[in-house]
Order: sequence, then C-alpha cells, then structure tokens
Amino acid sequence: MSAVTSHASYCIHLNPDLSDLDQIYIENQILALIGDEARKMDSKTDPFDNLDVLVTAAIQNGKIEDAPASKQILEAQLMNFATPLPSTINSIFWDKHLINSREATDWFYNLSKANNYIQTRAISKNLKFTTKSEYGDLEITINLSKPEKDPRAIAAAFNTPQNDQYPLCQLCMENEGYLGRIDYPARSNHRIVRFNLGGQTWGFQYSPYSYFSEHAIFLDQIHEPMEITRQTFVNLLTIISTFKDYFVGSNADIPLVGGSMLSHEHYQGGRHNFPMFKAPIEHDLKLKSFPNLKAGIVKWPMSVIRISSNNKKDLIDAAEMIREKWQEYSDESVGIRAYVNGERKHTVTPIAHRNGDEYTLEIVLRDNQTSEKYPDGIFHPHQDVQHIKKENIGLIEVMGLAILPGRLQTELSEVKKFLLNQDNEIKESHRPWAEELKSKQVWNKDNIEAQLNQAVGDVFSRVLEDAGVFKRDDKGKVAFMNFCKKIC
Repeated sequence: MSAVTSHASYCIHLNPDLSDLDQIYIENQILALIGDEARKMDSKTDPFDNLDVLVTAAIQNGKIEDAPASKQILEAQLMNFATPLPSTINSIFWDKHLINSREATDWFYNLSKANNYIQTRAISKNLKFTTKSEYGDLEITINLSKPEKDPRAIAAAFNTPQNDQYPLCQLCMENEGYLGRIDYPARSNHRIVRFNLGGQTWGFQYSPYSYFSEHAIFLDQIHEPMEITRQTFVNLLTIISTFKDYFVGSNADIPLVGGSMLSHEHYQGGRHNFPMFKAPIEHDLKLKSFPNLKAGIVKWPMSVIRISSNNKKDLIDAAEMIREKWQEYSDESVGIRAYVNGERKHTVTPIAHRNGDEYTLEIVLRDNQTSEKYPDGIFHPHQDVQHIKKENIGLIEVMGLAILPGRLQTELSEVKKFLLNQDNEIKESHRPWAEELKSKQVWNKDNIEAQLNQAVGDVFSRVLEDAGVFKRDDKGKVAFMNFCKKIC
C-alpha cells in the first residue's frame, strides 16, 4: 500500500465526517499538498511514521522548505483530514457527555492524540522522575519539547498593547483550524469544545504539549486579561461539576507570579493527582462565618489554605473572603506589602478538585514584589537556584510538578562528570551547587543517577519555599497564623 493511500485510510477511520466513498478524494487532496510524485512511496505501519514519509516527500518535491515551521504546518494540514469538523466534534462530545462525562473526555483526548494535535512524540522526549521531600513526593519534568521562557519577557508581553496580529494569542478561539506561519504554531488540526460558563461561551481543549495526564485548557471566547474575582471561584467549581473527573485551576493574574498567558482569561485542568493534593493539613482553621466548612493550612512549601465543603456557595463565599483579605493584607515584619507605590502586589492561585460530592479549593497566597536584592521577585526562585529554575512559578509548579528547562539535559550530564571527577564542561552557574554536592556525598556510577535526581528535587523544593509568602520557619508560621486570624 502506498503512503498516500494508507494516510487517507487512517483519516477516514478517525473522521466520522468521511466514509469509504471519500478515499480517492482524500488521496488527491494529500497529493495536492505533497506532490503527485509521491503516489508510489511505500507506507509505514505506524500512522505517524507514515506522516513523516509524506512530509519528506513534500520536501523532495519542492512543495515545502526543509524547515521546522513548514514541516509542522504540513503535518497539521495532513492530519486535518483525520479531524472532524468543529460542529461534529461538539455534537459527539456532548452526546457522550449526556451519558458519562468520562466517556466524553476519553473520546476527545484520544482523538487529540490520534490526530497529532497532542504532540505525543515530542512529549515522550521529556525526562521525568519523582523525588522525596519533607512535603511528600515531588514530580520533576525536564521539558525537551518546548523552549524556556524568560519571566521578564512574559511580563513585557502582558504590558504590550495588542496589535492587529491574527489570532491575537495562542489561546484565542480563532486558532481553531488556523494554518500557522513561521512565528506562530500550526493549528489546522486543532478543535475546541464549546460550553457555557457564567453566561458566556468558553472553550475546552487539550494542551499540545501536555505536562500531565489529560492536560486540558479552558479558555474564554473573549480575548481579555486574566482576573481573579469571585466569578473565578464560581467558574472553577462549575467546571469540575461538568468535567467530573478533572481538577481545574487558575494561574495568578499579575506578572512574575502568574503564568505565561496573562493577556487571555483561561484555566488549566486535567486528570492528575498532584503532590499538593496529597499534602496533609498541618493546622486546622475555623472560619466563623462558615461553621460547616472544613479549612486548614496545608503542609506545603508555599502558603496554602485548603477549604472543603459539599456546599458550593459557602465554598465560593469563603474563597472570595480569603482573597479579599489577602489582597489588602500587609505585614512589614515579614516583608509582605499589599501595595507598593499604589500598585497591587497580592493575588491568589486557586485550584479546585473534588472527592465525590465534596468540593475542595486550594487557595495559594501570592505576592509579586521585587527589590534591589531580588529583581526577579522577592517571592520567586532566588538567584542561587536559578541555575535550575528561573521561570515563573505558575499553577503547575505550585502543585508540586516542576517544569524544568530542556537545557538541563546537557548541563546535568556535565555536572555528573564533575561529580565523578571526569573531564567536564560544567557551567559556572552550576559549579557552587555541584561543589557542595561533592562535599556532602560519595558519588559513583552506581548512585549518581538517583542522587543527582534527588538533588534536583531538593532544589525544586527550595524554589517552592522561595515562592512561599510565609516562610516555613517559626517567624513565618507565626506570621501566617496572624493572617489567618483575619479570616477566622
């Protein structure tokens, strides 16, 4: 069978908008993209390997340049044939959801992998391991599928006026089916499930570069900035009522402590039991206005208040009360200031999940102050750990999953050589850390992998402690309790 025929058959199998009568038509559409000369190229058994054959043919036939953007655009175009129309996607999804929400998300997730929208091959390159900490297990990923982001560039993008770019950002619904360009990702095979949230149309999709199981994105149809308000808590609890097996959370809505897309209102969710969810309550709280609601300080490196109830209104009201109190709260004794020169410095990172009929909100207190000593952020990874992690500590890291830059794959291999007294090209930024590791432990070929992984996890634990507004020492714990008196 030829590669063209094989791909056309794969598309017909996946796409309910097509039937066997469309075989010749789809083959000709493929040839229009890659060149008629590809008709006799042999197929591969794996559909994605076969996709590579077609892309190679297009390069050989002069249809596209041998460049990453050109290849990605063609891949998405070819996989668009395998992808149902948006109307079909929405019809099938909600028909399945009427029967079982899990069946609906399973179908959409599996389709998003099968049509190569979720970049499973790129994701498989990421390095993953788990490390121990006093807060429980932490999850580490060295991200080899996407480049590292600079926090200051993220903040600059947030403050830059919108221009006539189309789509306005990568979270806009206008990305659905968008061809892509050299400086913008290909989205021909991208689809969005629509739903009503707070009287507005929102979209549900999966992340093309998933960091955890069924990494989903919920996005506002309107391109407007992130904002944490009472409506945020309403939205989060509504989403986990609709998508019953998923957690959902929002990045903070101000630079340095927020995520990478502050210009477009959105949340992230999925099916994953994060380390923070497993962390115990270390100090119970009694919220006097909500006597039937469970509350407490979580044993976690960041400053987290957990509230739980089967009464969603109480939970929403309590979360908003905590947010409002925190937004105006200052404590000079621990460097916490609600406003600096009239600019708001406080917000929260809220995360919702459920256990049966009980709903839980994790309210993570955030502060984005900077100083001469800490220009990247006082409550941000400090300079001595930025050799491992410099990016913003957003929603995913907050919950205990480190997304570390791909540069570490090469850099840590040189650290290993250094620790084993081999010739190496260790970066100077890692040297103080590596010298400390060498002085404290015995290193050999049998233990280096496990010990270095644990050392990276220890740095991540410190990163989270840096981002915590109330530190884990006695002074910080007293200060945290003083804030809690304002809500109890």
